[in-house]
Amino acid sequence: MTTTSAETVLRPARAGTAAGTATVRRGQGFQHGGWFVAPFLALFALFVIWPLLRGLYLSFTDANISGDGASFVGLDNYREALQDPLVWDALGHSAFFTLLVVPAITVLAFLLAMLAHHIERGTWLWRLCFFLPFLLPSTVAGNLWQWLFNPGTGMVNHVLGLDTPWLTDKSYAMLAVVVCTLWWTVGFSFLLYLAALQGIPAHLYEAARLDGAGAWHRMVHITLPMLRNITGLVVALQILASLQVFDQAVVMQDFGTGPEESTRTFVQYTLEQGFTSYRVGYASATSIIFFVLIAAVALGRMWLLRNREEGGR
Repeated sequence: MTTTSAETVLRPARAGTAAGTATVRRGQGFQHGGWFVAPFLALFALFVIWPLLRGLYLSFTDANISGDGASFVGLDNYREALQDPLVWDALGHSAFFTLLVVPAITVLAFLLAMLAHHIERGTWLWRLCFFLPFLLPSTVAGNLWQWLFNPGTGMVNHVLGLDTPWLTDKSYAMLAVVVCTLWWTVGFSFLLYLAALQGIPAHLYEAARLDGAGAWHRMVHITLPMLRNITGLVVALQILASLQVFDQAVVMQDFGTGPEESTRTFVQYTLEQGFTSYRVGYASATSIIFFVLIAAVALGRMWLLRNREEGGR
């Protein structure tokens, strides 16, 4: 009787001691983990948070590139930007580029991944060829395709038997940038699709074959549904990247804006205002507007994904 009473008394104490020890250990783990996170947080604050706050402050001033004599102008920069037709033209060029690139690169990456996944000989070589252009710097890719699209000596017109002024006609200039971007960046999305294809269980295809499903039905009813999440990721990443297009468009036009400014993107317009016109305050305002636009696209993507997941439940 005495032993039972003692055990009854001691058990809660032991449990409480274990819980208290676990709490202390978690607290110590958080403290130690904080030291590992601290360098990243410091760099993030220095190179992301501080420039963002500094740019937000400058957007309310008439600061120039020298940094002298800046005065507070309130929302004047934002009003001017929203009323400037060049801003809307540049934004339209970025949006048009995005509408061309995102569907094309999604479909092309999927097809290349399907080819590399099912090919039996020289698999590593095909995968390397599809992914290798993505490793090139943007200047190399831009200069390469500038030479290929040259109306006189370029290979594109020679192979197609055309005499199209790809880089000097506003009807073709943006299309040339799109082609360059597809060739240069499709490797990243290709790699995502290839990894996802390799993760699809093989027994699903075996069961479909036993049921008499052909290749088309297997792709429609197995492959595409299993790749739905990765497709959403590819589309989201490509939208965010395409809206920020700058490098290849500028390089292919010899650091210009293309015929009749047809390839001037929003990022290029902002840089011109800051480093050519020396209007740092106004350029900061346009960059903040663009930041809000990018954030809205990202949040919209998250909202759609969450609603789809909740609807699937």
